[in-house]
Amino acid sequence: MTEFFLEILDTISRNKSRSLLTAFGIFWGIFMLVLLIGGTHGLKEMLNSNFSNFAKNAATVWSSPTTKVYKGFAKGREWKMDNDDVVRLRNMIPELDVISPQLSTGTRVTVCGDNTFSATIYGVDENYQRVCMPEMKYGRYINAMDLKQGRKVCVIGKRVYENLFPEGGNPLGSSIRIDSTYYSLVGVDFSPGALTTGESAEEIVLIPISVMQRVYNYGNDVHFISFTAKDGVKVGELTDRIRQVIARKHIVSPNDELAIRVFNTEVLFGILDSLFKGVTFLSWLVGIGTLLAGAIGVSNIMMVTVKERTVEIGIRRAIGATPRMILTQIISESIVLTAVAGMMGILFAVSILQMIELANTTDGVVSAHFQVDFWTAILATLLLCLMGAMAGMAPALRAMAIKPVDAMRDE
Repeated sequence: MTEFFLEILDTISRNKSRSLLTAFGIFWGIFMLVLLIGGTHGLKEMLNSNFSNFAKNAATVWSSPTTKVYKGFAKGREWKMDNDDVVRLRNMIPELDVISPQLSTGTRVTVCGDNTFSATIYGVDENYQRVCMPEMKYGRYINAMDLKQGRKVCVIGKRVYENLFPEGGNPLGSSIRIDSTYYSLVGVDFSPGALTTGESAEEIVLIPISVMQRVYNYGNDVHFISFTAKDGVKVGELTDRIRQVIARKHIVSPNDELAIRVFNTEVLFGILDSLFKGVTFLSWLVGIGTLLAGAIGVSNIMMVTVKERTVEIGIRRAIGATPRMILTQIISESIVLTAVAGMMGILFAVSILQMIELANTTDGVVSAHFQVDFWTAILATLLLCLMGAMAGMAPALRAMAIKPVDAMRDE
């Protein structure tokens, strides 16, 4: 067996330049295939992490200027939702599970001691944690008593914590000033990604919505209402009814989708899933196409090699080599050349993916894994062997057809 492989290596190394150029086609094909699959996996994980704290069957509605004339009102009219809309939705659409109103004052400077940070301030109720699931590092979330008693408390995101408390440690009980109002810190949320409104969850400060309405003179106004549907009900099926309930009270056309805007996370997850299925398919298509081109190159080179070795093959046949032995020899040479080049391509691609993963590591936490799974690697290896066998089949069949007499005549 050792002599058999040494003979294969000797044959491949006779023309080093040709073998290297041939091997490069396979190397590049498998490198691109693994890199594209691993890169797609990492990008998918990065995008999913941005929405990992979203409830899957949720949506958020907000108001915008009207775009249609309705019941004597001109288009372009400004209008706002309020607390009554929350009550009305809860009473009129029983299929809704969680209903959570929010307010936003935009970006404000938050101050704690000598440290400052520009954060987005949100007013929320206790139900918002069931729409955007928090990952509490310290303390607790906003609760019902905070809203009922109008407590001036707050929950901060990860980046706000890192900037206001650069020394680290448990910050609970600290006072944080926003504008001219002081809030007692009751929780630190380390969840990544974004809120239902698109803001970064790491750069926010949450306070009770009842407190924000009073401190910033919003009255009963509500900027956003997030909701989830009960089990067995798709939130997308309720969108039109939600628009109708809100539109009826504010005299807005229920068909004015630009005035009553809805962001549906169910649709978002569906789009992302379809997108990455397409990208994964395209990755395999490009990778396999490149591999096929490399395999054709290997086949052509092996055909030339067989032509050059006509006399050698004829002599082997004359001294007793069977057609099966010749077939095995040529196919084995093709498989070895393909496998060695392919494994080098896999190792190089995995190394590149590992470097990309390290570049996306923050504070020892990997934001996304740019890797190929075990079964994908196994499939790629089997694909390499199959490609090698296919590339060597035509040259091997040609070699089998060589007769000793014809080989001697060629000499």
